[in-house]
Amino acid sequence: MEDCKEAATPIVTNCLMDADEAGQPVDLTKYRGLIGSLLYLTASRPDIQFGVCLYARFQANPKESHSKAAKRIPKYLKGTTNVGLWYPCDSNINLSDFSDSDYVGCKLDRKSISGTCHLLESSLISWNSKKQACVTLSAVEAEYIADGHSCGQIIWLKHQLLDYGERLSKVPLYCDNNNAINLTKNPIQHSKTKHIEIRHHFIRDHVQKGDCEIKFVKIENQLADSFTKPLARDKFNKLRTTLGILDIKNVV
Repeated sequence: MEDCKEAATPIVTNCLMDADEAGQPVDLTKYRGLIGSLLYLTASRPDIQFGVCLYARFQANPKESHSKAAKRIPKYLKGTTNVGLWYPCDSNINLSDFSDSDYVGCKLDRKSISGTCHLLESSLISWNSKKQACVTLSAVEAEYIADGHSCGQIIWLKHQLLDYGERLSKVPLYCDNNNAINLTKNPIQHSKTKHIEIRHHFIRDHVQKGDCEIKFVKIENQLADSFTKPLARDKFNKLRTTLGILDIKNVV
């Protein structure tokens, strides 16, 4: 694909991937090889994380439509070879976290997609895009589960920072759903929340302990949005820059 046409984003905005059972099968080894190589690259290119995780779900029985869609990522990478994570040398130890979800985002089993990212000041140090383990009954529940996953990563990062003499409390966790935020503060189980598994109330316990503090953020400022769904070019590029994934030509 050295002579391929470049793509503006790693995944098209209207991408609706399904099993495509009537589609033409493709070489299993080549498809898995492509996905495996791209998974290694996500360690330094968070901007392709969502697309790679999406296409990885079809490794058991890939079709021509899946292969064609997955090849868009190398097309995107060809035009962004100078792009990578930028870590300023003067960053402060201020940990902040963003959590988001795409309700019933997976077209195969209608499970939601969680996306989280964690920053030290302006430096992106941890990110995740993952399909949730259970089918949620509301967008609030999907956001709440995503917040719980992000809280678990916050606890781990806090323990790591202790080795450097940094003790943090009430780490801000930004969420764009007010009902999910209220759920972390409400210790009373009622009919609207009793169906949520007890393991997902992990975040409520740590909010009460002061380990993290969940805050509201507007959708347009939700940095984890690019880890949950395909985005239009302008918004994708804006979030990529805000996350500190920069073109080295513009860093002087």
